[in-house]
Amino acid sequence: MFPVRVSGKWGYIDKTGQIVIKPRFNGASDFQEGLAAVRIGVKCGFIDKTGTFVIKPQFNGADDFYEGFASVEIGGKEGYIDKTGKFVIKPQFDGAGGFYEGLALVKIGGKYGFIDKTGTFVINPQFDYAWSFYEGGLAPVHIGGKYGFIDKTGKIVINPQFDSALYFNEGLAAVKIGGKWGYTDKTGTFVIKPQFNVAAYFNEGLAAVEIGGKWGYIDKTGTFAIKPQFGGVGDFYEGLAAVSIVDKWGYIEKTGNIVIKPQFDYAENFHEGLAKVEIGLGAREKIGYIDKTGRYVWEPTK
Repeated sequence: MFPVRVSGKWGYIDKTGQIVIKPRFNGASDFQEGLAAVRIGVKCGFIDKTGTFVIKPQFNGADDFYEGFASVEIGGKEGYIDKTGKFVIKPQFDGAGGFYEGLALVKIGGKYGFIDKTGTFVINPQFDYAWSFYEGGLAPVHIGGKYGFIDKTGKIVINPQFDSALYFNEGLAAVKIGGKWGYTDKTGTFVIKPQFNVAAYFNEGLAAVEIGGKWGYIDKTGTFAIKPQFGGVGDFYEGLAAVSIVDKWGYIEKTGNIVIKPQFDYAENFHEGLAKVEIGLGAREKIGYIDKTGRYVWEPTK
């Protein structure tokens, strides 16, 4: 199911473009683990796929469910609820991420640490910034002015040495050192030497990188699979990636061939066969959905 906006209200369509949940919300997110966060007025709650409120609107903010828990904000603090809406970890954090590999990244007193599902700190707040444990039991952390990687006990396994770092995906992490980005494996060894101005995650075997003011895609040897030529790019999902040419977005396949011509003012990744696209900017923005042929399943609406 996909969120759509009609006359300023949000509802949901199915893959064929049929409305399955009538537009009536002030805001709507994607479904995750069977529930979606929606907003009525200024309060957030969660609906199931029939559009029925399972957790009534009561929160100032709400994130998606991950591993059965969702972080929500109430009274200026964030905590975690289960799928019945019951608080399982009381609001106490200044920031709270989703649970990944059993741990959640939280911020308290200006520092980041990690809690388990009882709300107990497994890794005490000590980092200036951190990412979650998205893959393989390692997370990037910022400490002492540099980024390194820790394991789930909090032990540093790749010494802080990088100016910036992204989390591991498909076995590699993009890291920045000496003003350039490259890729390291989980031992901290450079697999692709730092050479790019900007670098993104690997997804479906390719990673977007920027060099000389243009974006292209490399494989895991660091070889360009698609030469730098785009003004902006997205990651590959379901075999296609959004790219920008002369301020318009379209889609390419992994050979670099354009399969949906650039025509949108913005384009998101494909998910379950559809991609959200935008026509117009600012107050004139309209949101639609296309299939992999570029055909509108849902014509852009406001």
